[in-house]
Amino acid sequence: MTNRLSTFLWYDHDLDEVLDYYRRIFDLEVREVNRNETGAAFTASATLYGQELVLMNAPGGQPFSQAISLALSLESQAEVDRVWDALTEDGKELNCGWCEDAFGVAWQVTPAAMQEWLGNPDAEVRAYAWQQLMNMKKIVLDDLHR
Repeated sequence: MTNRLSTFLWYDHDLDEVLDYYRRIFDLEVREVNRNETGAAFTASATLYGQELVLMNAPGGQPFSQAISLALSLESQAEVDRVWDALTEDGKELNCGWCEDAFGVAWQVTPAAMQEWLGNPDAEVRAYAWQQLMNMKKIVLDDLHR
């Protein structure tokens, strides 16, 4: 057996609905769903962009908070826009590329090219990028070029 780390998410919500929600947004690969005696989904194991997830539906869990977030580095602005719009449709926008989905899970949705700005060798470019980032909700790379 190989050691591994999985992200465990506890929902106080119909797990089949949660899985359908994420399937509509992402290429979520659900590997296994375990059901309780009534047939309701209790736990599921899935993979999202190579990250192992375990999801559970049980009453009494703590609400999600921004203390833990799922960070996405996406290849294009179009993909950032698509994912952001889907997550915030029934969720909410936060600052600096952060948002919450319909279930309260915090996400950081970032275009991969943002790292070129934030890690630029030119200190003025880095400072400018950080300042712009602090004023954005969804990160829009074209807004850095103005």
